[in-house]
Amino acid sequence: MALHRLTSITMGIPDVTETAAYYADFGLTPDGDGWFTTRDGGRQLHIVRTPTRRLVEVRIGVDTPDDLAAAAARLRRLGVDPVLDGPTLTAYDRATAVRAVLEVAPRLVQPPVAAAATNGPGRPDRTGTRAAGILRTGPVQPRKLGHAVIGTTDLDTTTAFFLDGLGFKASDYIKGHGAFLRCSTDHHNILVLAAPVTFLHHTSWQVDDVDEVGRGAAAMLEDHPERHIWGLGRHHAGSNFFWYLKDPAGNFSEYYSDMDCIVDDQLWTPEVLEGAKGLFDWGPPPPPSFLAPEDLAALMTGTHSESR
Repeated sequence: MALHRLTSITMGIPDVTETAAYYADFGLTPDGDGWFTTRDGGRQLHIVRTPTRRLVEVRIGVDTPDDLAAAAARLRRLGVDPVLDGPTLTAYDRATAVRAVLEVAPRLVQPPVAAAATNGPGRPDRTGTRAAGILRTGPVQPRKLGHAVIGTTDLDTTTAFFLDGLGFKASDYIKGHGAFLRCSTDHHNILVLAAPVTFLHHTSWQVDDVDEVGRGAAAMLEDHPERHIWGLGRHHAGSNFFWYLKDPAGNFSEYYSDMDCIVDDQLWTPEVLEGAKGLFDWGPPPPPSFLAPEDLAALMTGTHSESR
C-alpha cells in the first residue's frame, strides 16, 4: 500500500510536565521540545499543551509525492480541502478536528528480535535454564508506536476521512461502534470509536513479547498502583497481548506484543465483531472506566482538568 506506517502522534493535554514524566517512566526517551522516541521508530510522541486532552495530530508515512497527490484527490471528493506543501499533505477531519499529515518518509525496517525458547508438551526447547523472560533485568523500552484510538461524535465521517480520504485499509469493525484501520502491515494503526465527545482514548506501543508486556506494566505499577486499568489479556481484533495503564491526564497507554500482520490484503477478510469479542478473547473483564473514561462528562461540558 502507498501508506506504510504511523510515523508519530501529537497528544494535547492541560499539564505537560507530569504527563511527560509518566511517558519517560513508560520507557519512551525524551528528545526535547516535548518529543519522545522509541527504540526503532524514532520521534513518535509529541506532547503539547491544550485546554483539554485530545489527539491533535497524526503523521503517516508515504512512499512518493504521487501518493500525496492521490490522497489529495480522494480527500477533495469527500469535500475536504487538503494543503500540499512539498513532501507533505495536511488535512483535518471535520468531526474531530484531528490534523492528519501525510509525509514522504522512508519505510521502517525493524531489526528482528529472536524469539525466546519455550517449553511445551513433548517439546522441551529450553532445558537446564530458567525462562529468558524472568532473567531480564533492564527497563522495558517500546520498539515503536503501534496505534492511536480516537473517540468521534460522527463515526461515519471520521471513518471515511481515514479510509476513503487518506487511504487507510479496514481490518475489522465493531458493529455500530468502531473501525480498525491500518496504514501499514499492522492490524490497525487507528481505531475510530463512536463517542459522545471527541477525545484520545489510548495510544499503543510495541514491545518484544508478552514478558515485556508484563514486565513493563509491573514496573509502572510498583510505586503507582493507581495507574492500572486493564490487563493482562489478549484481544481478538489484532490478536495482541495487552496491558493498559492511565497517564496523569486521563489517557490510556498500552503495552502490546504479537499483533496480526496483514501483508496481502487479498488474504484478509474483515470481521464485524459484536459483544465481548470486539474487546478481548481472554483476560479480566474491562472496567467500566475503560469503556467510558471517568472524565467524559467533564470533557463534554468543557470542565476537564488533570486526572489524579
